[in-house]
Amino acid sequence: MATEATNAEFQNPDFRPDFRPELPVTSHDGLRYWQFMISGSIAGSVEHMAMFPVDTVKTHMQALRPCPIKPVGVRQAIKSIIKIEGPSALYRGIAAMGLGAGPAHAVYFSVYEIAKKYFSAGNPNNSAAHAISGVFATVASDAVFTPMDMVKQRLQLGNSTYKGVWDCVKRVLREEGFGAFYASYRTTVLMNAPFTAVHFATYEATKKGLNEISPESASDERLAVHATAGAAAGALAAAVTTPLDVVKTQLQCQGVCGCDRFQNSSISDVIQTIVKKDGYRGLMRGWIPRMLFHAPAAAICWSTYEACKTFFQEHNDSSSSSIIT
Repeated sequence: MATEATNAEFQNPDFRPDFRPELPVTSHDGLRYWQFMISGSIAGSVEHMAMFPVDTVKTHMQALRPCPIKPVGVRQAIKSIIKIEGPSALYRGIAAMGLGAGPAHAVYFSVYEIAKKYFSAGNPNNSAAHAISGVFATVASDAVFTPMDMVKQRLQLGNSTYKGVWDCVKRVLREEGFGAFYASYRTTVLMNAPFTAVHFATYEATKKGLNEISPESASDERLAVHATAGAAAGALAAAVTTPLDVVKTQLQCQGVCGCDRFQNSSISDVIQTIVKKDGYRGLMRGWIPRMLFHAPAAAICWSTYEACKTFFQEHNDSSSSSIIT
């Protein structure tokens, strides 16, 4: 009789949704890790391409030069760039960003998802696990992204200094050596580790809070929830880590367009130079465009990432249904 009951259950189509969560493919958001990589790559590329002009303004404001853009307000900075170099200057270096953002974010999100699954131990509300997973993700992705980020920032500043991405790469290799591509890596990791820890913990907590406000409509408002949580997380993390971002810009742009060149990549030496020339306010240069960049950028990135995940989840579900049928 038990065998007959079991067979009846499997023949009943209403039983499938109860059984499907036990399938291995759904053990982590219903996705395989190559699908996380594709989702992350698309999200990162869309995010950085959409917000690139704001990033260019931030780079100009943070670069410490004999004649920096003054005053350093966002509106004045934009007017100065357009007046001196033309509107196209806001997009100089976007090719380098395109080459780096996709692969870096593929690594970023896949490592995050792997680490989150491992550290959360089945608890989706573990903020410490989200923060630690974010740190692992940024260490791995920064190793991929830092060289192209350096090229991107030099192109953003270099009015006729470089002809393009490959000209910049060849000249840096010839004149400064391979180490120049990673001169800011330590600073980048030290900046992005707390940035990502704050970002992911804030994102997951805000998303959870927003879903609890109206759980009955959580699925209908999913895009708005991801965008709002992402914007809050991006803005907070950006504000906290601006000083280290200024140091990173200094190291990546040294020697370009009159920017200071440093004897070594010591963070303390760079900070001392900034404070000596521009005071402590120099460590917060570009904080407004940085927040203006990361708030909408994170909203775009997370909503795009979650939309891609939803696409793959529905694809996997339909594939599983066809196999079971």
